[in-house]
Amino acid sequence: MRIALDAMGGDRGAGPLIDGAVQAVEQLPGIEVLLLGPEELLRAELARRGKGAETRLSVVHAPQTVSMDEAAVDSVRRKKDSTIMVGFDLVKQGRADALVSAGHSGATMTAAILQLGRLKGISRPSIAGVFPTLKEPVLVTDIGANVDCRPQHLYQFAVMASACSNLLFKRANPRVGLLSIGEEPGKGNAAVKEAYDLLKASSLNFIGNVEGRDVFSGDVDVVVCDGFVGNIVLKISEGLAEAIQQMLKTEIKKSLGASLASIFIRPAFKSFRKRVDYAEYGGAPLLGINGVGIICHGTSSAVAICNAIKEAAKMAECQVNTAITRHLQQETVQA
Repeated sequence: MRIALDAMGGDRGAGPLIDGAVQAVEQLPGIEVLLLGPEELLRAELARRGKGAETRLSVVHAPQTVSMDEAAVDSVRRKKDSTIMVGFDLVKQGRADALVSAGHSGATMTAAILQLGRLKGISRPSIAGVFPTLKEPVLVTDIGANVDCRPQHLYQFAVMASACSNLLFKRANPRVGLLSIGEEPGKGNAAVKEAYDLLKASSLNFIGNVEGRDVFSGDVDVVVCDGFVGNIVLKISEGLAEAIQQMLKTEIKKSLGASLASIFIRPAFKSFRKRVDYAEYGGAPLLGINGVGIICHGTSSAVAICNAIKEAAKMAECQVNTAITRHLQQETVQA
């Protein structure tokens, strides 16, 4: 199993990305990581880590990078030798099984479509995020790829995420909810109302509309929305988790009793931080492309990159795209 890693995509430079790759090959004996970026720079980074760091790590020269302030489409077309274009070309050629990038998410999505194309029956690929809940993790899609969506796009997101949830989390019949402003079928904008009818008529385990508060209840396995709403859900969730941690620290410091008590409940705080840390979930899968791609946070730590590489390997091994295509064909036959 070969996973290509955009070693120049993160906000913190190549260091944490390479460290994550080193951790991944140490923990997963069956994979090799292809590091994409300027060869001289990457080999120097590996040399600083000692000879052991080069085990099952290869360097693929990709001299160009796409910066966060560049327009996605223009940058991808101009920079044919960028890390993401080279990476998806490796996937296209069969020299890599997946690409992991913590770089420009829009450019990564664009490069994936240009190099690999879409799965048959998919109009728009989506980005699926894994969110912690009171029970098991939930898959939310789309979280930023498609700002404006038609009803059929939301339906396709649901099919893709359902297949992904089934394989990644071993859920036989994932519960699918449509994010809206109320649980009643008539709630929501025109696109949501029409999507409701499409989902209800499908063979998916559609449980109806869900509200924002239901995302973290653990009572739904897949939450479907357009990328505008999904990205707001993502950013609010991350901000809230960080704010809660800071609030708890502030309140504990206010009194001696609370400070003393914190010594005994420190393991619980540590467990909570780990549970809400995006690094534990790796990255967000690109669903609907004719290959496997994972988009990570720009500020991803080594742990996050390691987990994203594991996630990419799992998606490739489980053949998620085959499952998505099969489900779409079944839906077409039933229709």
